[in-house]
Amino acid sequence: MTMLKERLHADVVAHMKDGNKVALTTVRNVLGEIETREKSGKTPVELDDAQITALLQKEAAKRHDTARIYTEAGEKDRAAAEIAEADVIEAYLPRPLTAAEVEAIVDEAIEELKAGGAELSMRQMGAVMKPVTAKVAGRFDGKAVSDIVRSRLA
Repeated sequence: MTMLKERLHADVVAHMKDGNKVALTTVRNVLGEIETREKSGKTPVELDDAQITALLQKEAAKRHDTARIYTEAGEKDRAAAEIAEADVIEAYLPRPLTAAEVEAIVDEAIEELKAGGAELSMRQMGAVMKPVTAKVAGRFDGKAVSDIVRSRLA
């Protein structure tokens, strides 16, 4: 079992003991979604931490979208409940990177490729994106990373 999944299971028990119903329900729903993903398809698989993190990001985004819809409809109580659930989910996500940190990662990747003798132009964007994406992985918007790489190579 992955570290993140173990942490979610342990937190179910902790939330039961604390009597935190919102967190308990939210974590149980997330674990249910993870198990559904693992069992769907022809052969069962076990999701790794990166896949679980991606799933958590989607679940948090869903909650924020639903909260926005409730707010627009004047359902402030329901919107607050959705935001509370999103906050619980986001506690399991890695700390997001700042733009400056991502720029430093991009510059480092470009320097490593130049040190290897590569002549960099827009055609080598994929060669730069691959190591950067591996380091950034879900902690910064992919489109923004692409824009930073494109600006550095231009």
